[in-house]
Amino acid sequence: MMRMGIDLGGTKIELVALGEEGEELYRKRVPTPREYEGTLQTLTALVQEAEAELGMSGTVGIGIPGVVSPFTGLVKNANSTWINGHPLDQDLGQRLNREIRVANDANCFAVSEAVDGAAAGKGVVFGVIIGTGCGAGVAINGRVHAGGNGIGGEWGHNPLPWMRADEFNTTQCFCGNADCIETFVSGTGFVRDFNAHGGNAKTGNEIMALVEQGDELAIAAFERYMDRLARSLAHVINVLDPDAIVLGGGMSNVEAIYPKLPALLRKYVLGGECDTPVVPNRFGCSSGVRGAAWLWSK
Repeated sequence: MMRMGIDLGGTKIELVALGEEGEELYRKRVPTPREYEGTLQTLTALVQEAEAELGMSGTVGIGIPGVVSPFTGLVKNANSTWINGHPLDQDLGQRLNREIRVANDANCFAVSEAVDGAAAGKGVVFGVIIGTGCGAGVAINGRVHAGGNGIGGEWGHNPLPWMRADEFNTTQCFCGNADCIETFVSGTGFVRDFNAHGGNAKTGNEIMALVEQGDELAIAAFERYMDRLARSLAHVINVLDPDAIVLGGGMSNVEAIYPKLPALLRKYVLGGECDTPVVPNRFGCSSGVRGAAWLWSK
């Protein structure tokens, strides 16, 4: 059996074809047409080309930066705005004459890492993406848990937990709310906070280089970041108590996060005991597209 996964992003569309055991058979990336009909044509052509090249047909799963509404069947909340309001799975399914499965890209990340990634074999996996923005997904027994409203895992748009007095009403999120987790623990939030306290950096990597040099402003910013990340993940553990948490996105590459988190989590998890593994992802930027393929699980 061949599974094809597609990562539908704002600037590129990537397809990967996986074999029965998850081995990669084929991969191709093309620019994203920034209009709906062109996107459908590109998706159709990618699938047909992969099948012609490999001499076999397969299932198709797609990860999108949004969700398919369970109420209307239409895409919503996608920052690739031209797919919003359209029945993407139905329209592509008609062109390819098969069922198409579509899921949020963070949910695809969680599925990928749960099936054969850093949390392989774990029952409940919370996959976190902390990069330019902040998203998350839930995989249960290797399958997406989207929830009845289709927004399972939308962790980044809840308020920062256990907020300090000097944190209230200090950030504004694109979603329209103030003090979202995303505005504090994304890479963008890390840089914002450092600069707000007198620093001058454009990226998280610049700040971490200063940390290694002993810069006091950078060290203080990283300590604030770690405490906020711990609070945010402890909130998830108190509600979901996942078997593993997998980090993705640019901030997941900061190695200093992993040895510091366990003690910080225990400060906030109910009862003061916590042994939840928090680990870096296995497949990096390929995890989302692989997870889309695994939407058709064994």
